[in-house]
Amino acid sequence: MAYTINSDCINCGACVDSCPVDAIAPGGDIYVIDPDACIDCGACVDSCPVGAIIA
Repeated sequence: MAYTINSDCINCGACVDSCPVDAIAPGGDIYVIDPDACIDCGACVDSCPVGAIIA
């Protein structure tokens, strides 16, 4: 199951560079993770300053 970014996202973009498969992109008010591209590595989780990325 792919990781997701919830509404706690502050749209800072800190997670984007941590994703090895470029599955994270701007999605309006928050960033979004493409579930088809996400490889469930969890690299993005620690990069989020507000804990908005969940499994």
